[in-house]
Amino acid sequence: MSKTMKGAICLSLAGTIWGGLFLAVRLVAGAVEAVPLVWMRYILAFFALYALGCYRHVSWKIDRKDWKLLALVGLIGQTLSIVTQESGTLLTSAQTGSTITAATPAFMVLFGWWILKERLTFGRIMSVVLATIGVLMIVYDPDNFQVNLLGGFFLFVAAWTWALMAVFLKLLDRYSPIVLTFYGLLVALVCLAPYSVWWLATQADYSLLLTPQVLLSIGYMGIISTTGGFVLWNEGLLYMDASTAGLFMFWQPIVGTFLGWLLLGEPVTLWFWLGALLIVAGVVMAMGRPKKA
Repeated sequence: MSKTMKGAICLSLAGTIWGGLFLAVRLVAGAVEAVPLVWMRYILAFFALYALGCYRHVSWKIDRKDWKLLALVGLIGQTLSIVTQESGTLLTSAQTGSTITAATPAFMVLFGWWILKERLTFGRIMSVVLATIGVLMIVYDPDNFQVNLLGGFFLFVAAWTWALMAVFLKLLDRYSPIVLTFYGLLVALVCLAPYSVWWLATQADYSLLLTPQVLLSIGYMGIISTTGGFVLWNEGLLYMDASTAGLFMFWQPIVGTFLGWLLLGEPVTLWFWLGALLIVAGVVMAMGRPKKA
């Protein structure tokens, strides 16, 4: 099997797993709030990543000068972005959550220009415009009265904050992705612990929380999606360049939309497809390399 084929398989599996994540979030709706949901998911992923890091003999050392940036990555990405992602998905649908967050590569364009001083071309500006219009078409879909505007706003914030985190991570690329994710999760666990522990102690309905459906969904999110998807994605990046790899993110909305329609009866409207098409166009344009002057 060629390296390109191996990379394609790994990236396709990662995108498929992440598409299933949004179904898992919808399956726990009504049983757990977003913040404790993320916290419980991260506890599982934290130990799984530590075991994986030990297995691969990674170095856990981080230079003192990089801790502030790493803490910012944890606050923006693993905390704010994921909490708003799961809040938005709980309020909307699996298809909406998976599609809006797939616009992240387009939004990375502006942060790459601002922070990394990457070249900002007309095509890359248009990628942000198209992706944003596509998101707005999905959020304000007049044919889908199940759409929740607050949920759409949360998902929009999730996509932008994840893009910002991804750009910051480029400044830390000398460290193992396993180590960066591990410490990012640690920051998020500390930040989310006070409310999560309070909610679990005083507000949780354990007759709902301890059902097989909820427990399996949380297990999927923590071990399969956060850890397994992460490993497959980084494995795929060993065989493909980042621009090509980013296109495999489209497995996420395809799987999320299909599972939402098949298992949850979520409607798929013309406005949704038009918005999704604009997001696809925007991300493809964002993945293109600017021509050298």
